Amino acid sequence: MTLARWTRQLIPTLREVPQEAEIPSHQLMLRAGLIRKLSGGLYTFLPLGLRSLRKVEAIIREEMDRAGALEILMPALQPQEIWEESGRFEVLKHVMFKMNDRQNRAMVLGPTHEEVVTGLAANEIHSYRQLPCNFYQIQTKFRDEIRPRFGLMRAKEFIMKDAYSFDVSWEAADGSYQAMYDAYVRIFERCGLRTKIVEADTGAMGGSSSHEFMVLASAGEDGLVECSHCSYAANLERAELRAVAGVAWGDGEALPEKVATPDQRTIEEVAAFLKVPAARLIKTLVYLADGKPVAALVPGDREVNEIKLKKALGATELSLADDGVIESVTGAPVGFAGPVGLKLPLIADRLLEGSSDAVSGANEAGMHVRHVTLGRDAPGVSYADLIVAREGDGCPRCGEGSLVEKRGIEVGHVFKLGTKYSETLGAKYLDDGGKQHPAVMGCYGIGVTRTLQSVIEQSHDGNGIIWPLSIAPYAVEVMAVNETHEESVRLANELAEKISAAGFDVLVDDRDERPGVKFKDADLIGLPVRVSVGERSLAKGEVEVKVRATGETLGLPVATAAEELIEKLRGWM
Repeated sequence: MTLARWTRQLIPTLREVPQEAEIPSHQLMLRAGLIRKLSGGLYTFLPLGLRSLRKVEAIIREEMDRAGALEILMPALQPQEIWEESGRFEVLKHVMFKMNDRQNRAMVLGPTHEEVVTGLAANEIHSYRQLPCNFYQIQTKFRDEIRPRFGLMRAKEFIMKDAYSFDVSWEAADGSYQAMYDAYVRIFERCGLRTKIVEADTGAMGGSSSHEFMVLASAGEDGLVECSHCSYAANLERAELRAVAGVAWGDGEALPEKVATPDQRTIEEVAAFLKVPAARLIKTLVYLADGKPVAALVPGDREVNEIKLKKALGATELSLADDGVIESVTGAPVGFAGPVGLKLPLIADRLLEGSSDAVSGANEAGMHVRHVTLGRDAPGVSYADLIVAREGDGCPRCGEGSLVEKRGIEVGHVFKLGTKYSETLGAKYLDDGGKQHPAVMGCYGIGVTRTLQSVIEQSHDGNGIIWPLSIAPYAVEVMAVNETHEESVRLANELAEKISAAGFDVLVDDRDERPGVKFKDADLIGLPVRVSVGERSLAKGEVEVKVRATGETLGLPVATAAEELIEKLRGWM
């Protein structure tokens, strides 16, 4: 194990909080000397940070190998044509770093590797006897983020573990998926992370279903909901809510009636003008689904979940219509669209099914319509779950609990890809009867650098980082309180050597600094255990041991201090 001395290391700690750092983990990674910024979204790992990063990678490798995955390493530089072949270039080109080589061939820096690994499988796997198989790598990825932020959380260059499974059937693929799911649970537990596993949207990856491993944190960029009663949890992009009958605002007998609403365009303006709650309005939004206009209807106090809408329509491309399209299909400027008489396909959220006496736009400038009963006045409307779930909505699983909103940091994601890539890129195998089939694929990613920072975001206090023993850059920091006191220095070195010989990484703070500086830096870099040897403790025949996570301070007898501490460290592993 490593025994290092502070004076021979590069540990540039900072007293002040860097202005560029917005969240605690980013601040502490800079202050504790783990990383340094080169440019927006680009960071250099310094020795302490790299040691912890390598320990995260080692845990991942151990669990991937345990789950039967095979490590490979694929090129970061990829021909653009394979992305065009899979159909994903147009979807992801805005986040790709693109260039031409000296032969003028278009190339990209890989944001992910589905295309590359599927091509590998197409060339190397031909028989059902070679399946199942699962390849993984730990490699640098590149994404041209519009706004890199939060340090390693959203960077242009980052380290990722990505794995890809190939199976003969959906049933077999479910087994591979579960093996990776279980491995992820072990990985994050070993890294000292508390994660929430949520249902998620598959996004540009495609496939049938997926789960995200989220670290709950107020600084998280991802919204999620969880049930107050059962285990249901989902990313807001995916989250469902319990279907309830539409609200009957009246008896439904009155017929639609136009009412003037001059210059009242927004939901808030119209609701205030007509003195009705926003929920009573039908918000009508015109979209282009694969280039064709369609109207989506939701209660006035809710927002359209465009991912749900896209799936409900079975669309490949979906975007809000511009002002010109809206005026041409509704006959009115933006703000006055409504379902009554609208000659477009209509799809409404389930909360509007059975509603009556609502208010909508009249498809006429400065006019709205009262007494709208959707099922009667907009024949042909279809219904689906279209809205963004929010706190207080009913749970779609247990039917008893309500949804609670949280923020999270995504550290891992597992996907069931199916045959999306194997069909397109030719990853096929022959069964025992000689018939060819596309392999059923899964994809499994862990943000390695993001995981490292997430540990700090979840485990710190006002004084600094609190490292779990498993990924701490060093397990123990040993210091002589006074470097001019020879007995303290001799004993500190002796303890450090014994602890290191027992298999633990040790950092000796051998700087000729004031005790207060050493203690502050010890708390800042946050190693699990600090051993202090000083004249005052030696006068009592003891050395002082402080446990960073609990703040507990122990006085261990000089004669047995090393042995007792080693026993405690083994018990904490």
